Formats: sequence, C-alpha cells, structure tokens
Amino acid sequence: MDKQRPQAQPTVQIDNARVIVTEWRFAPGAETGWHRHGFDYIVVPQTSGTLLLETADGEHHAELTCGVSYFRNVGVEHNVVNANDYEFVFIEIEIK
Repeated sequence: MDKQRPQAQPTVQIDNARVIVTEWRFAPGAETGWHRHGFDYIVVPQTSGTLLLETADGEHHAELTCGVSYFRNVGVEHNVVNANDYEFVFIEIEIK
C-alpha cells in the first residue's frame, strides 16, 4: 500500500477579476494532488530546490531557484511534490 503524502498548503492572497495569487507551502514530501491549470500562470519560487512533477508522460524533476520566475500556458496537468528535506515555498500567479 502506498503511503499517502501530506498536502501542500495554499493561501490565496489575491483573487479579483484579473488574477489569482496563491502562496503554496510544501512540507518535505508534500504534494498538490493531481490538477489541471485553468489559466495561464507564473510561478515565483521563494525557495531554491527540487520539485518532482508527476505528469501523464512520467516523472520529471524541476530545479527551481529563489526569485527566478517561470511561465506556463493553460492546460498543464500534473501533481507537484516537494522532493527536498525542507519546506519549499512558491507564489503562483494565475492570469484570468
């Protein structure tokens, strides 16, 4: 039986007609759960480290650097897992 991972903790900071800004906090091993992005989005890492991305195409590791943002188009489907032995934090900005 697979061990259930802890859940990442989202805190919505802004939700208006134009954007949703969410802080995501991941304890070691925590995950978002499978989801599909309904908007284009930008991620601003607040921590440097490695995230495990579980996708339909398999598992991929992403190396993120604090303060180095990236953009993704609507429709991304994945589960994001903290692969570090410390808390990982990023800000997600969804563009409505």
